[in-house]
Parts: sequence; structure tokens; C-alpha cells
Amino acid sequence: MALSIWEALAVFGAGTAAGAINTVVGSGTLITFPVLLATGLPPITANVSNTLGLVSGSVSGAIGYRGELKGQKNRVLRLGGTALVGGLVGAILLLSLPSDAFDAIVPVLIGIALLLVLLQPRIAAAVQRRREANGTEAHPDGGPVLLVGLFLASVYGGYFGAAQGVLYLSLMGLLIHDTLQRVNAVKNILGAVVNGVAAVFFLFVADFDWTAVLLIAVGSTIGGQIGAKVGRRLSPTVLRGVIIAVGIVAILQLTLR
Repeated sequence: MALSIWEALAVFGAGTAAGAINTVVGSGTLITFPVLLATGLPPITANVSNTLGLVSGSVSGAIGYRGELKGQKNRVLRLGGTALVGGLVGAILLLSLPSDAFDAIVPVLIGIALLLVLLQPRIAAAVQRRREANGTEAHPDGGPVLLVGLFLASVYGGYFGAAQGVLYLSLMGLLIHDTLQRVNAVKNILGAVVNGVAAVFFLFVADFDWTAVLLIAVGSTIGGQIGAKVGRRLSPTVLRGVIIAVGIVAILQLTLR
């Protein structure tokens, strides 16, 4: 469908904002998806177009965080493979299930994720004390529990993806003994993997709007660089606060729409 100049500017602006917020936290879909619906796109077409458009933003954000990715190659490969499979499953489910299939459970998942983000320092400290008492060490990549959690989060990401980054950050922040910024860098890679595999699948089997895709792609690429510059300068406490604030907004938007 043809977009007016104002609709095009709105989609481009939403893509830029989404690219920035996805790089810092996640939940950029909560900005772009409503804007695409407002232009008259059907929900499934808007969702698919949004996923395709945000791929470049995810890649841009990951590049912006490349310094924090040093030394994490094996971790990225291990977790990325899980995200790839989960994202593909989610993309298939999007075209198979009713569009409101996850509406009831998603706000609950985000709420639990936010609680874990808030309590992560205390929980991690308690877990570390127990490990020291038992003479055990943390799994460098989070172990099987993290793989299962990331798979389920990636299924959701391939299906819709709003606040997917919050789920990733809560899981990895709790189960990986590393700084929040380095975990955030991995989150950006996982987001790129999920969006990428879903996008490739959608190219062959789903309807999408090329104008919307291109506008979001350009905007999110710019936004990804902006988000990386801002996000990398945030202290762990401030970054955790931003995650919680964005997550609360996501819950409100998902429950009130």
C-alpha cells in the first residue's frame, strides 16, 4: 500500500526509535508495530514487515557493541544456535496460530523477567556464596537451564518479539556470571539471529509491505548506532533501571491495547 509523506516519516521515526531502544534494552516492536497498524496494514502483515525491517537495526546494534563481545565467541555460537532454532519455530507459529495466542501469557512473562532483573544482584550474590560453600563453579554459558529459557524466549521473539530483549537480559543476567554490558552485547546478537531467521522465512511464505520494511530498516540501522553509543555509557544500576522502566511500559501497552 502507498504511504503518505507523513505516514512514511512516522514509520521512519518509529524505526529509528525502535533500533535505539532495542540495542539498549529491547521492546522496540512496541513502537513500530502500533505505527504500522495506524497506517492501515493488517496485523500479520505489519508484524512480518516489522520483523524484516528490524533485522538491520539488530545488526547495527550488535556492531556498536562489538567491544563488549570480545572473548565471547564460543558463548555467542552456543546461545546463537539455540536462538536460531527458537526464532524459526516462532516464525512458523506466527502463520499457524491466532494472532492473540500469546496475549495472556506475555505480560506475565515480562513481569517475571523484570522481577529477576531487579533482584539479579542479590540472587547472583546468594548463588555465588552457595557455589563457594560447595566448591563448585558457574557454567560459563549458563548451562542447560539457560538454553531452555533462551529457546522459549526466542520462540516468542520469532512470533512477535515485544520485550524479547528484557527476557534475554533477565535470563542471562541471572545465569551467566558476567557484567550486564557484556550480557547486553550478547542479547543484541541473539536479537539479530532471531529477527534474521524469521525474516528469511517470511520472505518466502508471508505477505509484507516493502515500503514499510525499507523505512524501518534505514531508521533502525541509524537507531542501532545511537543506542549503542548511549547504552554502553550507562552504569549497571542505570541500565537495570532503564530495563525495568521499559518493561513496565511494555506490560501496560500489551495489557491495555
